[in-house]
Amino acid sequence: MASIIKRKKSYSVVYSYEDSNGETKQKWETCHTLKDAQKRKAEIEYQQSTGTFLPPSRQSVKEFLADFVSTYGEKKWGVSMYDSQTSLIDNYINPIIGDMEIQSITTRVVDKYIQTLQKTPAVATKSRRARTEFVTDKTIGKIIKLLRCAFNQAVRWELIAKNPFTNSILPKTEYAKRDIWDADTIRKALEECRDSKLYIAMNLAFACSLRMGEILGLTWDCVDFDTGEIKVCKQLQKRPAADGGFVFAPLKNDKTRVIKPAPFVMELLKIRRAEQAQQCIAAGKLWTAWNSAAERKTACVFTSALGDHLHPQTLYNHYKKITARIGLTDSRVHDLRHTFAVLSLQNGDDIKTVQGNLGHATAAFTLDVYGHVSERMKDESAARMEKYIKAL
Repeated sequence: MASIIKRKKSYSVVYSYEDSNGETKQKWETCHTLKDAQKRKAEIEYQQSTGTFLPPSRQSVKEFLADFVSTYGEKKWGVSMYDSQTSLIDNYINPIIGDMEIQSITTRVVDKYIQTLQKTPAVATKSRRARTEFVTDKTIGKIIKLLRCAFNQAVRWELIAKNPFTNSILPKTEYAKRDIWDADTIRKALEECRDSKLYIAMNLAFACSLRMGEILGLTWDCVDFDTGEIKVCKQLQKRPAADGGFVFAPLKNDKTRVIKPAPFVMELLKIRRAEQAQQCIAAGKLWTAWNSAAERKTACVFTSALGDHLHPQTLYNHYKKITARIGLTDSRVHDLRHTFAVLSLQNGDDIKTVQGNLGHATAAFTLDVYGHVSERMKDESAARMEKYIKAL
C-alpha cells in the first residue's frame, strides 16, 4: 500500500517495493497537488496488485539517451540523421533535462521543458549557423519527436510505465512558403540539363515527388512498365564505413507507396534502361551493377558509367550547376518535390492523393505544409458551388 504525506506546499507518495536484488526499498515521490498525489497513489497500488509495477530506476535521461543512440539510433539512422539527432541531444536535451531521472519525467515536466526551450538560445552546429535568436517551434517539434521515440523504447525496455511525451502540446509551427517553380522555370532547367540520366532524375523529382535518396535507391524491380507504376519502398542512405557505407534503408516513415506517374515518365525510364544496357556493353568486365539477368532486375536505375550507384553529391552538384545557370542560386533539390505538391493541388488533386504521392505520414501534415495553396482552391470551390446551385 502507498500513503500520502503533506510536505509544506507539496505532497509525497510513499511506498515500499522490492528492487532487482529482492531487497525491500522505500520510495518518496513528490507531487505538486493533492489530486496528483492521489492519482499517483492509485496508479502505484493498481500496478503492484496486478504485477505491472516497475521498480524505480536511477538512470538519468543523459545515460538513457546514450544507450538509446547506441542500440537504436546507430542502426536506424543514416549519417546526416545521426548527426542532427545527436546534435539535438547535446545542445537542447542533455543541458536542460539530462541529469533528471527518466522516471521523474512527467507530462508536467514535459510542458515546462517545452516552455524552457522557447526561451533557449539557438545553438550553431558544424554545418549550420544559428539563424534565429531562440530555438524555433519547428526545432522544438523535432526535439519532442526524438524524445517521444526514445521514451517509447524506454517503455519497451520496461524502464518506465508510460511515455510522458505521447500527448505533448507543441507550439504551432508556421511553415515557410516554399519556393515553387513555374512551367517556364522547369522548361529552362531541363533545357540546361546536359546529362541524360540526371535529366530523368530531375523529372522523377518534380513529376513524381521522389526525394533524392528515393531516386538514387530506385531499382528496376520497382518499375512496372506493364501497369505504368513505380513502387517506392527504399532509399539509398549513407552510413558510417564500419556499417557498410551506402546501404538501402527504409523510407522516412517506413511506408511503401505506389505512384502512377504521367506516361512520359515511364517513357523516360525506358530510355534510361536502354542507355544503361549500352553502358554495360561499353564497360565490359569493369561493369559492377550486375553479372546476371537476375541481378539486373534488382540493379539501381541510376548508375555511373561503370555501374556503381550514383553518389548523392553527384546529383546535388549537377542540380546546383543547372539552377545557377538559370539564376536560382538558393534553390534546393527538395524544391522540386514542393513544386509537384503545389501543382497537384492547384490542378484539382485531392489532399489524400497528394499525401500518398508525397509519402507524408498524415494528410494533416500535408495541409499544414501546403496550406498557402488553399486560397486559389477556395475560390475555385466557391465557383463550382455557384455553378451547381444555379443548375439546381
